[in-house]
Amino acid sequence: MAQAVHYKELGLVNTRDMFKKAMDGGYAIPAYNFNNMEQLQAIIVACVESRSPVILQVSKGARQYANETMLRCMALGAVEMAREMGLDLPVCLHLDHGDSFELCKSCIDSGFSSVMIDGSHLTYDENVVLTRKVVEYARQFDVTVEGELGVLAGIEDEVVAEHSSYTQPDEVEDFVRKTGVDSLAISIGTSHGAYKFKLKEGEEVPPLRFDILEEVERRIPGFPIVLHGASSVVQAYVQLINQYGGHLDGAVGVPEEQLRRAAGSAVCKINIDSDGRLAMTAKVREFLANNPTEFDPRKYLGAARKELISLIKHKNETVLGSAQRV
Repeated sequence: MAQAVHYKELGLVNTRDMFKKAMDGGYAIPAYNFNNMEQLQAIIVACVESRSPVILQVSKGARQYANETMLRCMALGAVEMAREMGLDLPVCLHLDHGDSFELCKSCIDSGFSSVMIDGSHLTYDENVVLTRKVVEYARQFDVTVEGELGVLAGIEDEVVAEHSSYTQPDEVEDFVRKTGVDSLAISIGTSHGAYKFKLKEGEEVPPLRFDILEEVERRIPGFPIVLHGASSVVQAYVQLINQYGGHLDGAVGVPEEQLRRAAGSAVCKINIDSDGRLAMTAKVREFLANNPTEFDPRKYLGAARKELISLIKHKNETVLGSAQRV
């Protein structure tokens, strides 16, 4: 068994101070998922250049794909890379959608500074018990914990749900009090993956349920709220993928203006995964189609990384409001 590592040894921070500053400043911290080196490089470069704090998100599947030891070393490298670029960037390493106490414990022991325990698939009482168990373990190491109430539809990594169920505002006070969580993911109409809404011809994306968000804010004032499934599914990338052999008909996401509105509320963490995947896939497909004799991964992954840097800077500067906060 590998020796336990505390996140401070890796130069990481938890979300507590991040969220307080975001709440006071009326913006949201970006939480970007990554699976490989190019994605991580892009996140760090973009956040240093836009001077934005960042949460590096790792799913259960990403941890299996990259190897948990490799991920820990990559996080350490990310912090050092930012410092070498001249900025002491606040970086949190966060488990996205932890589905068991054992997984959360393993991540805490391997240097994660924040974990999410997603008990939303359980009964309410079971969710409370599981979340409380994770919180009690995490507290020993000053690791922050995100819980979830409500279910988001869609598919992303191991997270699969055919139907969504909105968060019930009358449950949030009891849940937060009984579990001791540091932040709460709620369901107000976002969903996982690139197909967030099924629209008929001429239909517009339905607005998020800001009435639920406002009621949650009223019941637990000043408490950090998290939005999952918040990619906008940039249509330029969808079109590029389809142009170069892909098939993503009907892929739509959450409009940026709705995310901007959410970022000015108690929502102080917004999760973005699909947009990064789309940006990189679009540029890889375009590069290989236009350079059929090229087989150097540095060339096509370099093009993908460059595009992801541009996308993340745009998100930080114009959508989440997190730019120039460091």
